[in-house]
Amino acid sequence: MNLSSKGKTVIVTGAGSNIGRGIFLGFAKEGANVVNAEIDEKQAKKVVAEAAALGAGGKSIFIKTDVTDRDSVQAMVKKTIDEFGRIDVLVNNAGTALYGSFFKKRIEDLEYEMKICYWSQIYCIKAVVQNMIDGKQGGCIINIGSDVALVGGYQFVGYSAAKGAVCAMTRSLAMELGPFGIRVNCVSPSLTVPESIEHVGDGSGWKVSLTGDYGPERQEIERKKVPLGRLGYPYDIANVCVFLASDYASYVHGQVISVNGGRVML
Repeated sequence: MNLSSKGKTVIVTGAGSNIGRGIFLGFAKEGANVVNAEIDEKQAKKVVAEAAALGAGGKSIFIKTDVTDRDSVQAMVKKTIDEFGRIDVLVNNAGTALYGSFFKKRIEDLEYEMKICYWSQIYCIKAVVQNMIDGKQGGCIINIGSDVALVGGYQFVGYSAAKGAVCAMTRSLAMELGPFGIRVNCVSPSLTVPESIEHVGDGSGWKVSLTGDYGPERQEIERKKVPLGRLGYPYDIANVCVFLASDYASYVHGQVISVNGGRVML
């Protein structure tokens, strides 16, 4: 299937590990020019090399970015425009969850979760949207949410709240940006596991989890909770993002799409 990403310019934030890596490689496979806006330079460059090895025709680059810093985000967007001339797709993927009791968690931790999971998306959208409007090419913004925003998550108060804000922001922005031909949607994953520990950077929580709390035994327990009978993987999220950025989804707008194998029903 031709998903019409060839020649498009796509920014993926936090594309060094797990879901972000999967989305980055998904667009690279379709021949898009892809920007890895990531703070982990070592891991990001590794993913960019993987994308280049696909030989799909697009160009993949790394721009070191701290998505919690507005100046860093604006500099990344300027470099993207200088390199490719335009921005067609923004995927707001960067984020983190700090598991822990609300009563014991520091206010600073809750504020950080809101900044990296919600405010970073505002910073990125603010930085790219004028280019999309001025170029009259339309555009596609895909915000990565989470199903904990829909059903809650035990000891994930800060993360759940931030992702809930992402879902609400997506719908409101869709109303404002639709008249400019800019589509805004949210992809809401549930538990999404890296296919390999090699697919996550040293700063990712999964680096520890895959050999600890979310090792093979825990994964088997979680698998049984999914009606489709398997866990979610980064390519599952990537496939939906590539679809949403394509002409096949030209009338999909303002939606929060859960990608979870039916898990959220339970």
